[in-house]
Amino acid sequence: MQNYSEKTFKNLKTDAPAGPSAALQVGLFCFFVMTRAIHPTIIDASKSVDPETGKKYFAYGEMTVVLGETVVTLIVAQMMALALGGMKEWKAIWDPKPMKVFSFIGFVYAIGDFLEMASMGSLGGAAYQVLLQSKLLITALMMMAIKGTKQTSLQWNILLLVMLSMCVYMIGGSDSSEGGGGIPIMGVINVLLKVTVSCFCAVLSDKYMKDFKNEPIYMQLVQFKCAWCATILMLSFVDGKTWQNGFFTGWNGVTVGVLTSFTVKGWSTMYLLAILDSVLKNIGEATSVLVIYFMQVFLPAFEDKFEIPKFLSVMVVILSVTAYVGSKSVVEKATKYDKEHGQKEAGKEHGLGAASRALWWRFRQPMWGCEMMYSISDVFVASMSF
Repeated sequence: MQNYSEKTFKNLKTDAPAGPSAALQVGLFCFFVMTRAIHPTIIDASKSVDPETGKKYFAYGEMTVVLGETVVTLIVAQMMALALGGMKEWKAIWDPKPMKVFSFIGFVYAIGDFLEMASMGSLGGAAYQVLLQSKLLITALMMMAIKGTKQTSLQWNILLLVMLSMCVYMIGGSDSSEGGGGIPIMGVINVLLKVTVSCFCAVLSDKYMKDFKNEPIYMQLVQFKCAWCATILMLSFVDGKTWQNGFFTGWNGVTVGVLTSFTVKGWSTMYLLAILDSVLKNIGEATSVLVIYFMQVFLPAFEDKFEIPKFLSVMVVILSVTAYVGSKSVVEKATKYDKEHGQKEAGKEHGLGAASRALWWRFRQPMWGCEMMYSISDVFVASMSF
C-alpha cells in the first residue's frame, strides 16, 4: 500500500483562491451603480431656486460638504486604525515615505472635488454623469502619451461615437438647462478638467496603492485626506462664501445627504474597485446615467419630464460606452491571434528562419495608416536571435 507523507504533495499546485461569487458581484455592481447615480442626483437636489431668475444655485458653501467629508473620514479611519491595529498601526500612518506619496495624490483629488462642485453648480446630475464618460477618451490619450499604448481604428471610432453621443445629449437638453437656455460652457469645461484630474489620480493611486499594498485601506485614506483636507480648507477661504456667510449657512437635511454621499462614495470607491474588475466598473458608470435620468423624471424634487429623444440619447451614450469597454478583449484576442499565426506565415515565401520572420513581421505591422517605426535598440535586440 502506498504511503503518503507531507512531502508527497509538496510541489503540487493548488487552485487559485476563488473570487467573489456571482451573486456577490451582482450585488456589489448594483451598489456601485446606485452610489454613482445618487451622488450627482442628491447634489443637484440640494440646489435652491432663485425666485427672480428661476436659476438653480447652491445656498450653502460648496466647499463645506467636501471639507466636512474629509474631517469625518479622517476621524473614522484613525479610529479604525486604533481599534484594529492599536497604537502601533496608528503610528505607522505617519510614516514619511507613503505619507509624501499619498499627500500629493490627495492634493490633486481635492482639486477634483473643487471642480466637481463648480461644474455641478451649472449642470444637472444626468448631464454631469454623461460628460464624465469623456474619461474614456482622456484615459486613451494619457495612456498613449505615458505608456505608448495605441488604440485601434475600431476603438477610435467607438470613442468618437461616445463623444458625439455626449454632444447630442448636451445639445438636446440645453433648452432646459440651468444655464439660461444654452449649454453651460464653464460647467462643461470644469467637468472635463475634473475628468482629467481624476484620470491622473487613478493612474497614480493604482501604482502606489500596489506599492504600499501591505497598508490597510483605512490607513491610506488618512494619508490621502490630510493634504486633501488642508487643500479644501485653503480653497474655502477664497471662495467668498464658506466663511464669509457662515460655515453652516444654507444647510438642511438634503445638504447632510450630500455630505453622506461624499463619504459613502469615497469609502466605497476604495473597497469596491479592489473587488470589481475594470469592465464592470466602466459599465456601472455608464449605467448610472440611465438611473439618474429616471430619478430626475420620477422624483418630485425635479421638474424633468420623460422625453423620447432625451431617453434615446442617454441609451446611445450607455451602449457606445459598453461597446468600447467590450472591444478591449476583442482587440487583445485579435492581436494575440495575429502575432501567433502571422509570425508563422510571415516570410515563409522568402525562405526566412523563425527569428528573421519575427523581425520581418514586426516591421510589417500597420499602425496609423503607415508602417510601424521601431527604435535601433529594438532592431539590435531582435538581430541577436539570428
